[in-house]
Order: sequence, then structure tokens, then C-alpha cells
Amino acid sequence: MSTHTQHVFHPHAASMNLPGIRSVTADQPFRWLRAGAQDMARAWPLSLFYGVVFALLGYVMVQAAAERPHLVMWLTSGFLFIAPVLATVFYCVSHRLEHHHKLPKLFVPLLSWRANPGSLGLFLVMLVFVLISWERVSAIMVGLFLRGSGISGLGDLLSVAAVTEHIDFFVAYFAFGAVLALLVFSLSVVSLPMMLHRKVDFATALVTSFMATRHNFPVMLLWGIVIAVLVAVGMATSFIAMAVIFPLLGHASWHAYRDLVERE
Repeated sequence: MSTHTQHVFHPHAASMNLPGIRSVTADQPFRWLRAGAQDMARAWPLSLFYGVVFALLGYVMVQAAAERPHLVMWLTSGFLFIAPVLATVFYCVSHRLEHHHKLPKLFVPLLSWRANPGSLGLFLVMLVFVLISWERVSAIMVGLFLRGSGISGLGDLLSVAAVTEHIDFFVAYFAFGAVLALLVFSLSVVSLPMMLHRKVDFATALVTSFMATRHNFPVMLLWGIVIAVLVAVGMATSFIAMAVIFPLLGHASWHAYRDLVERE
């Protein structure tokens, strides 16, 4: 874990005991990736097992909706939203490695939610609401922009001709999606590992995550872009590369949390 941090910011919110937020430097995202790669190398059987499982899950979901353009776009973009929840298994492993504990058995990381079930349950409810809302928005945008276009599947949608002809749709869709993704990212980048690591309530974790993102916005924006690019690479390879990229980002996100939030 990197120690290249600067001063600590102490946010204040009514009725909340928020931890201090560290300022981080522009090279931190790449240090997080390196620390994540080291964790992955030390726990490669677990990391690659879950990486393959989640990559297969993503591939099956996208292929199942390949003939419905709005669903495949929703699932592809929605994968970024649910990724932090799936990555809890890697937070569990990195936490154990940090404290030099024995690696958990194969399915133990799936039970990491038991550390703080109430707060994590509320986060899942929020995420389900976001995903349902995004699906409806996706359907509306596809209906408005692509009605009568003849696009009937993923291949048609991603063709050069379709992108050129419907550039207004792609610009609007990705602009709206980017704003929503940034919001979800700011609320989850710290909150999920924090809820697993500390017995904090849902609201405190979300506010801490938002404050950490706002206080380090340029660096966190870079981190979000790095995540988005790597996930895009994983998807572009039919989710094959995702088997490695997903655990790498999961472990790295644990180190991001540990660098951003002041220790207890």
C-alpha cells in the first residue's frame, strides 16, 4: 500500500462521525493498480477463480440480451454499477493479506457481507433502484432515437454505419450514462470497502465516499477513467481479459480505500 499522501481533511456533517479524508497525488491510481497486482499474485487461485466466474457472468448476461439493443447497452453500462458489489470478494482477500492472515477458503469471501449486513443491504436496495431507473431511461432513449432504424441486435448497433448515422443517440446515451456512472462511482468507491472493514452505517459510508471523491476530484476522476478503460478492454475481448482485469481492479480498489480514508 502506498504512503504518498498529503494532509488530512476532516469533513463535518450533522449527526455523523466521519473519518478524516486524505489528500492523494496524481500517481496514486497507478500505485493502487500495482498494489492490486501484488495482492492478485499472492492470492492468484482465489483471484482468478472469481475473475473467471464474474467474467462468465458478464458474458452470459450480455449475450442473452444480444438481440435487444437497449438491454445489451443497459447491461454493458450497468456492469460498471454492479462491479463494486461483486468486488467485495477481493476486498475480503486484500484485507486478509494486509493483516498477514491466512487466505480464506474458496467460498468464504462470498460471505463477507455478514460483517455489516444492514448497511450493505441498504446499498444493494439503492443500487437496484438505480439499475431499474437506468433500464427505463435506456429503453426510452433507444425508442426515441432508434425507432424505425432497423437495428435489431448487438452487431447492428455496433456497426460503423449505425454509429455514424445515429451519432446523436450515442452522444446523448453516453453523456447521460457518464453522469450517472460518476454519481454511482462517487458513492461506492469508498463506501463498500468501508462497510466491510468498519461497523459504519449506510449513510456515513456514502457521505464519506462522496467527500473523498469531492476532496480528491481530479485524482478520483482519473481513477474512474482508468477503471472505465480497463473494463472496456475486458468487454471488447468478449470478457476474456475481464478474468484478470476484474480482480486487479477489485484488489486495487481496496488500496484506494485504505489510502483515502484515515485509519481508525
